[in-house]
Amino acid sequence: MSTSTPTPTGPGNSVFDITLCVDDLRAALSAHGITLPSLRVDLASFAGTYRPPAGLVALGNCNAATARRLVAVLRSFDKSAGRPPLDIDLPAVPRALQGLRRTVRRYLDAPCPDVQLCVTELVSNVIRHVGEGTPVRVRVARCDGGRIRVEVTDPAAQALPESVTSTADDEEGRGLALLEALALRWSVEQGVDGKTVWCELAEAR
Repeated sequence: MSTSTPTPTGPGNSVFDITLCVDDLRAALSAHGITLPSLRVDLASFAGTYRPPAGLVALGNCNAATARRLVAVLRSFDKSAGRPPLDIDLPAVPRALQGLRRTVRRYLDAPCPDVQLCVTELVSNVIRHVGEGTPVRVRVARCDGGRIRVEVTDPAAQALPESVTSTADDEEGRGLALLEALALRWSVEQGVDGKTVWCELAEAR
């Protein structure tokens, strides 16, 4: 009687965690002049369809835990190397927000409630005003001057964010007010294929 190997479901194997893990490994290897074509595939989708094990990285039979250990070893050789921006492509749906917040926390490697809140509000704004399921790109990066920049890009160039007056009983309409209260600055960049709403925050010390 054959038995199947159970698929791991614990923390660290979500699409967001695998995307960050693969990005980290690709960047760490590139810093040492190593390029692996196998890391150019859509690892998030690949990890979600290949079982077992969950979270497989297309590097031989390397799983996510081993990939993270490789990243740590490679980085130990070059402490001065800056971390590349976090880029995640995902559909703007409510169930994605929790994993997105966790991935941002892992990327910054420090408590970052203001950054997590801004990311959540910007993606939620797309859900409310552009449409649930809209494809978005989320970018988080450290900038000069101890700042953290958050960008959310969607394909609706004309659907610009607007400030609205909310009452104490309103459940919506506070997104831009929160952004203005938390961010050092924010703005919108329109392009031919969409728009990017961005903000910059001071990094917590």
